[in-house]
Amino acid sequence: QVQLVESGGGFVQAGGSLRLSCAASGDTFGNYLMGWFRQAPGKEREFVTAISRGGTGTRYVDSVKGRFTISRDNAKNTIYLQMNSLKPEDTAVYYCAADRYVTVWSKGDDYNYWGQGTQVTVSS
Repeated sequence: QVQLVESGGGFVQAGGSLRLSCAASGDTFGNYLMGWFRQAPGKEREFVTAISRGGTGTRYVDSVKGRFTISRDNAKNTIYLQMNSLKPEDTAVYYCAADRYVTVWSKGDDYNYWGQGTQVTVSS
């Protein structure tokens, strides 16, 4: 099992940047595919991005392509989400997710391990 703790959320004006971190513990981090999801008030949880175990493969939802970058440091058991050119519609609670076996990277139900979430608020 792996435990996940997110950090780095906050309040930012539109056009600004934030970097989220997700620190993992409890198991061999490099065995886990990692993802970021978000949920805005009154909306369904949404896939944002995911990264392969070795960090060479990534996926992004179309709405964040070119603005967000996911990365991982297996030596530090941490993944990052660099968010640039933030928009008010990016406002949500962002969750880190992990699993050793993920069939569909964008499917939240394929991930068994989740962090507690970190709030990102973007003002217009």
